[in-house]
Amino acid sequence: MKSQITNALSDFFFEYETPRQVLVRNRRVGVVCRLIQLGVLAYIIGWVFIYEKGYQSTDTAVSSVFSKMKGVGYTNVNGSERVWDVADYVFPPQGDSSFVVMTNYIITEGQKMGKCPELPGKHNCTSNADCEGGSFKRTGHGQMTGLCVPATKTCEVLAWCPVENDHNIPDPPLLMSAENYTLFIKNSVTFPLFQVTRSNLVEGIDNAYISKCLHDPKKAPLCPIFRLGDIVKLSGFNFETIAKEGGSIGIVVDWTCNFDVDLKHCKPKYNFHGLYGNPDESDKTSGSVGFNFRYAKHYLDANVQKRTLLKVFGIRIDIIVQSLARKFDIIPTLTAIGSGVGIFGVATVVCDLVLLYLLPKREFYKNMKFKHTDTHAQHDSESLGLDTGVYYTLEANARQAQGTDQSNVSVCRSLDSRVDVFIFNVYFHVMMRRNLCVFTPRGLNVSCPVDLTFTLQDPDSEAGSSETEASRK
Repeated sequence: MKSQITNALSDFFFEYETPRQVLVRNRRVGVVCRLIQLGVLAYIIGWVFIYEKGYQSTDTAVSSVFSKMKGVGYTNVNGSERVWDVADYVFPPQGDSSFVVMTNYIITEGQKMGKCPELPGKHNCTSNADCEGGSFKRTGHGQMTGLCVPATKTCEVLAWCPVENDHNIPDPPLLMSAENYTLFIKNSVTFPLFQVTRSNLVEGIDNAYISKCLHDPKKAPLCPIFRLGDIVKLSGFNFETIAKEGGSIGIVVDWTCNFDVDLKHCKPKYNFHGLYGNPDESDKTSGSVGFNFRYAKHYLDANVQKRTLLKVFGIRIDIIVQSLARKFDIIPTLTAIGSGVGIFGVATVVCDLVLLYLLPKREFYKNMKFKHTDTHAQHDSESLGLDTGVYYTLEANARQAQGTDQSNVSVCRSLDSRVDVFIFNVYFHVMMRRNLCVFTPRGLNVSCPVDLTFTLQDPDSEAGSSETEASRK
């Protein structure tokens, strides 16, 4: 028992097993194999390593965005002049990555809490029965009192009076001067995996440069100051059209960096996208066009609370940071190489299918590739005192000889010794057991599928040699 365990351990540690391979000399199969391998190699080099950069690890950034608008607007409505600064036209004023710049508005001044009729065309009535007291309507301005006002033929409501009339949107927009407003963007990103921090104020972007630069995709692509009219134009919108009813624009700050090169090459790129609006006036049939909201400024007048209501139409700007950093890493490199080597196995599978199922000599290739074990074969080899591997080699040759159409296939060679005579006898024994050769009762006459020629020489005889021939009948 101890020796068996020792032998097993010795075999485990000091023996190496490798699969047996069959070398097939076939041009068509060889060409198919090499073409598949070439395609796999092109995929690994071209797609995995060059295009997808499978040899690098990746990381996304943690980012912070600060924005600041500058500019002054001027309006003159019915002789009332007004100057609008940043505190008046930017919502919210904190400098977030998402904000609205007002470009048009409808103002309702001097509203106070009271009772007044609804606007004509809304909630029309012919009698008090049409105005249910204490109820609300979704598009109304307040709570109905239950009275129908004969002058307007609308229901009376408890609301901020006079109610807002937003049927007519100013055209052209009141704040067309907003086209010349400027936007300053300050962005910082950190890649935690690589411990790298960058700002869009890269090398060469100092106070002197910022004070005079204006972003241009070709002339000044790194300048962080943008003219609002240029932003609208680069996003594909017409400023006057979008300024009338509002819209939304996305500014994408793209950080795509390769840290295998100098860090100074990691710079932002700015892209502009029109998210919604009516750039070509093709969406006027939609249910809601543009962007707007309302806000009110409250004040006291003679101890009476009043407010000024503004319906604001503006351009909503969303600053979006998009990031992807790469750097060489041995682990993804080895993973990519390993997966590529595994894909090379496709060539073997395809070529095996061609060999075993498509080629005319597929039976021969099957016999060469597979070794069949069964009880009958084991008995034949043991009765002959022959190793099983030798037995199957002889049987495979016999089967190949049976399956060929050639009439002159040499399956025997000169037999120079008693060992060769023994192998010859084994060979025909195998063929007889498989019904491949048949001995006739008269002499050494053999019926086989091929021509056989052999010479028997007795090494103990000094008188010479004797020759025997057997041929197909």
